[in-house]
Amino acid sequence: MRLPVHRRPLPWRDPEAVVVALGGQGDVSWDDAGPGASTGRSVVAWGPALTASGPDELPAAWAELRAVLADGRTDADPLGPTGWLGYGVGTWLLDRDATVGAGRGAPPSVTAGLVVDPDGPADLALLLADRALVFDHGARTVEAVVLGDDRWLSDVARAWHDVAEVVAVDADASASAPSLDGPRRARRQHDDAAYLALVARCQRAIADGDAYVLCLTTTMTVEGDLDDLAVYRRLRRSSPAPHASFVRVGPTAVLGASPESFLRVDVDGAVSSSPIKGTRPRSSDPGTDAAAAAELRANEKELAENLMIVDLVRNDLTRVAAPGTVAVTELFAVRSYRHVHQLVSTVSAVLAPGRTALDAVETTFPAGSMTGAPKRRAVELLAGWEGRPRGVYAGAVGRFGLDGSASLAMAIRSVVVERATPRRPARATVGVGGGVTASSVPSHELEEALLKAAALLRVLDAVP
Repeated sequence: MRLPVHRRPLPWRDPEAVVVALGGQGDVSWDDAGPGASTGRSVVAWGPALTASGPDELPAAWAELRAVLADGRTDADPLGPTGWLGYGVGTWLLDRDATVGAGRGAPPSVTAGLVVDPDGPADLALLLADRALVFDHGARTVEAVVLGDDRWLSDVARAWHDVAEVVAVDADASASAPSLDGPRRARRQHDDAAYLALVARCQRAIADGDAYVLCLTTTMTVEGDLDDLAVYRRLRRSSPAPHASFVRVGPTAVLGASPESFLRVDVDGAVSSSPIKGTRPRSSDPGTDAAAAAELRANEKELAENLMIVDLVRNDLTRVAAPGTVAVTELFAVRSYRHVHQLVSTVSAVLAPGRTALDAVETTFPAGSMTGAPKRRAVELLAGWEGRPRGVYAGAVGRFGLDGSASLAMAIRSVVVERATPRRPARATVGVGGGVTASSVPSHELEEALLKAAALLRVLDAVP
């Protein structure tokens, strides 16, 4: 028997004030329309957690996720699984046909040269959201939605009286949090020389015909206790983004300012992916800023890299799309954000009859914009060279609707905050990278990686 869905209107409150009051501790997901939003919607959701890591746990979790989504009910928006699929989920999906690993058939967590972190975040962490608050920023309305027992509606209505009508923007929520002792030093997985050497290694592999483009990544780590929500409140003001989100599951929180849509699927089966390849810094001088955008739009290396990933996405979607529906609906658009200009393309399709959003994830994940091409060989090479799991970074964050829809953003421009364990202190990690081609200038690749890290490290009061 299907559980009933109950709804109740509530007086308007800013989503940030609500999360501060009701989501400061414990599992929570916040799909964030941004500070001062006047359009769109934000969703704050809760529910039991589904987590898994590695090839021993992921098959059962994936089967459970598929079962949860099989009902196809249309009356429960926005309820459904919400959280992250780490990059390890993508390597596991690729490896189910024994094509990625230290040897054919090797578990994807045992790739060549890879040191697995037993204390790292779960590869898959989803809240099976059965309670949510929906904020319509245009209409200035709030609706509480619950699946099953409706007593939660009364509970949240009582708690509403303690939620501030106007969010307080204190030092914790300002754009930076300077320390009296100066910024902390982030520990880099690869220093300048090591990263440049990896860029050269990628280019040798491309020259040898092993790949066309390789998305090389690295990690920066800041140790010490951090208030995940306070850091996110700084991040959402300093780096507003179209796919901003805050997700806390168990000991890990993912603070996202992603500009990139990995996969969108609507209830009618229309699907799209918008890979980003190509980045330039913004400038406060209008002329310099416009010149940077124009240079990005005309740069042969960036255009070639973007086009290769567009072709990869087209190929991926063809495997689940109705014949003749795959199309490039946007090519080489420059989109400008607070800190960077980026080169974006969009590939669209319609799912074939019987295919689902989860099928689309299975055929497109990990995203080509974070692997390179050809995908399987790129994943195999990079796993050995990068030297550690990517974790949440380069995966996807978002939600699956019980109505068959999905909205997943790339887990880039993100900070992953983890509580301390008996084996290590609390830490925050920032993943960055970029696509390497035969025509890449190694020093420019290093500059791009440091540029992408800078805004994220600032909210941690850290420097590379």
